Amino acid sequence: QDGVMRVLGSTVLVLEAIVVFLAALVAAGTGAVDGMGRSLLIGGLLALALIAGVGTLGRPFGVTVGWVLQGFILAWGLWVPSMWIVGGIFVVLWFFAVRNGSRIDALRAERAAESDGTGADN
Repeated sequence: QDGVMRVLGSTVLVLEAIVVFLAALVAAGTGAVDGMGRSLLIGGLLALALIAGVGTLGRPFGVTVGWVLQGFILAWGLWVPSMWIVGGIFVVLWFFAVRNGSRIDALRAERAAESDGTGADN
């Protein structure tokens, strides 16, 4: 069974990958990044990295990978200023996914331990 943090984190990263790729198309169309190829390369690599990040969420370093990816998205704001806003929104979503998902997972584990403990006494 996947934990709530992993599910919420995966959702955020996948949605972010879609938005980042679409933002790369917009950046190329508006001239924010020189050339369609360069914009699609940067956006595509970031989107692929976000998708790959989903696979790390079950590992101890997965949340750290997610934070690093958020930093790369914000850094893209140096070339595409609208990514400061988009990236900021996803940083907040990532924070809440990690914080609230971890809290729910901890509460579930606590309740499971309590029910196992009370079941053994009876």
